[in-house]
This record gives sequence, structure tokens and C-alpha cells, in this order.
Amino acid sequence: MSGNYYRNRANLLHAGELSVAELQAEVSNLLADKIHGLSFSPYITGQGPGTQITEQQIHQRLRLIAPHVKWVRTFSCTEGNELIPKIAAEYGLKTLVGVWLEADIENNEKELANAIEIAKDGYADLLAVGNEVLLREEMSQEQLIDYINRAKEGAPGVPVGYVDAYFLFEDNQKVTDACDVIFANCYPFWEGYPAEHALVYMKQMYYRAQKVAPGKKVIISETGWPDQGSPERGSIPSYENAIRYFVDSYHWTQEEGIDLFYFSSFDEDWKVADEGDVGAYWGILDKDGNHKYAK
Repeated sequence: MSGNYYRNRANLLHAGELSVAELQAEVSNLLADKIHGLSFSPYITGQGPGTQITEQQIHQRLRLIAPHVKWVRTFSCTEGNELIPKIAAEYGLKTLVGVWLEADIENNEKELANAIEIAKDGYADLLAVGNEVLLREEMSQEQLIDYINRAKEGAPGVPVGYVDAYFLFEDNQKVTDACDVIFANCYPFWEGYPAEHALVYMKQMYYRAQKVAPGKKVIISETGWPDQGSPERGSIPSYENAIRYFVDSYHWTQEEGIDLFYFSSFDEDWKVADEGDVGAYWGILDKDGNHKYAK
């Protein structure tokens, strides 16, 4: 549908003026129309990176979100995650295939080789080579650019980019220049912004990434808001803040024709170890696959 359609719809539905019940109805409408995309990890309780994922489990988890999205974003091409793009295609979904890079060079080679194979088989619609590896300070610009260039050579015709916080595209212009497409993570929550100002700030994040990548497509590869957990300075996790942020984010990106991969599909217990209690509550579905916001 056109941007004008979504603009007119959003003008009629100001999230800040809607009751929680009205927001729930609007989430149901957005999902019925199919949102652009969701970050997708197939883990269930007790699992996380290091778990070998089966085809059966991928099918089980994908079936829960497939009716509501056009794309999924993966994070890895090992431990069974390399099976996701082909299975997603069976459900009519496109995939932003993630290549996990870290300090483990041997594993990086497996990740890249599997991603190139997925692309050659026709199941990589976009390739994201690396996820926040600069933010974690695990790799230099030059090392990352080498992986990006090797992915381009191995998967001609597939747009290749890198995922990181929006401001790191400003700070690492060589990486930005090497990308075909920019995957910007935009999290007002983690920067402590109050929920009532979060959308305005998220827009600024997007425009900052866009400014340093003239002529290149900028995709919001992650954004979201948790519905439970401890506050992050002025950012307060709550059901109402989370559902309003979801509706606001999709209204704006649909109006502007911006591709957005919302974080995340499911609540994930394993993230508590890295992010504290708030890490477990970013899904639009709970850990058991029940919808949290669509009623």
C-alpha cells in the first residue's frame, strides 16, 4: 500500500491519544496487513547461542509469526540458523541473512562460507555481515571491510551491509562506504529517552545514519521497547510504553516507506545474562508464542 494510505491512517490514529484497548486493536490491524519484518531467533526457554537448532523447531517458531510479516532477520549462519532462510521461503518470507562475526576467526569463516552458500542457493535477499562487532570493539574497520568485500564477491547480486548502532556509521565512514545498504540499530530505550519522546529521537537516529550514507538505502535493522524489567534512566519498561512504541514506529516507517525489522519476535530468557532482567521482554509474542499486544 502507498505511503499516503499509511499517512492518512496514522493521522487518524495518534498513538498517544489511543487507549490501550484501541492500541491493541491497531496492533491487530498492523499484523493483519503484515508488517515489514521481525528479528527472528528460534530459541525457546533454556536455549540460546550455542544451542543446535532443528528444522522442526524452526518450523514451529516461524509458523507463529509468518502470517504477520513479510521478512525475517536472522543473526547467524551456524548452529542450525543457516536452515532458517530456506524454511522461511517455504512460508513466503524473505530473509535478511545475518553473518555473526566476533573475535573467533575460525567460526567467522564458517559463518561467511555458509552465508555465501545460502545466497548461491537463492535464499539470501539481503546479507548483513557482522552485528555490532564495532560496538563490542572486537574488530577493526579494516578487518570488517574485508569480510564485507568477501561477501560481495561470493554473493554477487545480493545487497550486502553491516549492522550496528546508528552513530557508528558516522564514526566509521570507511565501513559505511563499503556497504551496499546500511542496517542501523536505533534504540531510544538504551539511550535513556522517556517513552513520550522516543519516536522523535528514533527518527533523528535514522536521519543521522542516512546523512553519512548518501544515495544508499538505510534500513532500521532493530528497534523496540521492553514491556517489563528495570528502567534505563528515563526509559521505563511497561506494557503501555511498549505497545505505543510499536504502533508509533510502524506508523512512521510505513508513512515514509522505510523498512523496519522490529526487535523482536519472542521474549528470550537467555538475554538476561547480557542485558539484565529487561533483556527477556522485547518480543511482540511471549516466550511461549502467545501474542502480547494484538488482542
